[in-house]
Formats: sequence, structure tokens, C-alpha cells
Amino acid sequence: MKSARSSPASPRSEELVGRTIVIVANLEPAKLMGVESNGMLLAASIAGEPSLLSVDAGVPAGTKVK
Repeated sequence: MKSARSSPASPRSEELVGRTIVIVANLEPAKLMGVESNGMLLAASIAGEPSLLSVDAGVPAGTKVK
């Protein structure tokens, strides 16, 4: 992820370091604002501001979300 915001609702990469978040991966590649995307971060919208979904610290990376 680029360090500059790709849109007003996108987090900066440094805001993601050390966080355990939910990602939808293996999506069909698509160009978004000139950058190829293969996945999405899941977030809720609160008054138009994104709130990234996260999981408890004990959940291993790669665990499927159901």
C-alpha cells in the first residue's frame, strides 16, 4: 500500500503497522486510481469515516472469516 492516501477514506500504510485487520484477498485484480488491487480491507462506516474491522490478538493470520 502506498503511504499517501489513495482516497479520503483510505488509511495510510503506517496506520496499519502492528494491527490485525480483516482483509478480503484473492479478488480479481482491478485498477483503482491507477494502482492494481488484489484485495480489500473490511471496514464499517461511522458518519462517513471508516473504522477498520479487527480481530482478537489470539486469532492466527490467515484464519477464514465466516
